[in-house]
Amino acid sequence: MKNTNYLFLALLGTTIMTGCASKAGLYQWGSYEEQVYAMYSDTGKVPIEEQVINLEKDYQVARSTNQPVPPGYHAHLGYLYFQLGKTDQALQSFVTEKTLFPESTVYMNRLIKRIKS
Repeated sequence: MKNTNYLFLALLGTTIMTGCASKAGLYQWGSYEEQVYAMYSDTGKVPIEEQVINLEKDYQVARSTNQPVPPGYHAHLGYLYFQLGKTDQALQSFVTEKTLFPESTVYMNRLIKRIKS
């Protein structure tokens, strides 16, 4: 009976520890959150070009691991492209955001319309 209790406690402990282990998230966030925070909290500290490079690098990592990027990722990248005067890339990013996250369609359509006009 004692051995059964120890076995049960060992299995329970293993189960709890496995459940607490960090799991891979639904999205590949990369440095996205830090980029957005830096952009709005300390405007101008991180050059836009550097932000774009970091986000593009994170996107390649996400693609290589078959993980999607989070909602807003392509929209933010499109905004950065727009700030750099790369309207074609901005439009493509907005279309990608709209395709991946249909709930953003109204907002992305508005941004696309403003760029095209």
